[in-house]
Amino acid sequence: DQTILAAGGGRRHALASKVAAKREFAGSWEYLLDEAIFTTPVHPNWGGTGLIDRNGRLVGVGSLFIQDAGPDSTDGNMVVPIDVLKPILDPMQKTGHTGRPARPWLGLYAADTDEAIVVAGMASAGPASQGGVMIGDEIVKVAGAPIEGLSDLFRNVWGLGAAGVEIPLTVRREESGAHEITLRSADRTDFLRKPRLHA
Repeated sequence: DQTILAAGGGRRHALASKVAAKREFAGSWEYLLDEAIFTTPVHPNWGGTGLIDRNGRLVGVGSLFIQDAGPDSTDGNMVVPIDVLKPILDPMQKTGHTGRPARPWLGLYAADTDEAIVVAGMASAGPASQGGVMIGDEIVKVAGAPIEGLSDLFRNVWGLGAAGVEIPLTVRREESGAHEITLRSADRTDFLRKPRLHA
């Protein structure tokens, strides 16, 4: 599909693009879209760009630079479909929140390797680092259910309830084998720096 990625600043910042794929996208930072839009070529100012279809409709908002946007690992952009944003736009503008219960957040960065889901990093004060998870741990199960990829990990964690729910993990460590760890999940927004408001 022929589209246009348009950043702020008028025509000089618009780029003719093509939808290279629509597929699931899982980000290491506990992020998942069921069907993201991938475009090529790369827009240099992709964050917040509008993806406009051939009929002039806004169909998505630019989010990331991606190295495998197309079937031949072409560089491009990942775009959030506008249908994902529509239901949460009004509450986000008014309150900064989606209006939905917060998903459980573990505060870890996971890498999907050929063999396992590996903890590659952690938020310093997040549930994972405070609860005994170690960098290099392989996440094998969530609440007893085997994990087969990043999207599987996130869906299993989120399926246990809202932020604050306990998350039982089975992790494997190179030296000591399997460990059972239960984390008290959190609301990610509680860990974000809040803006200073003038009185």
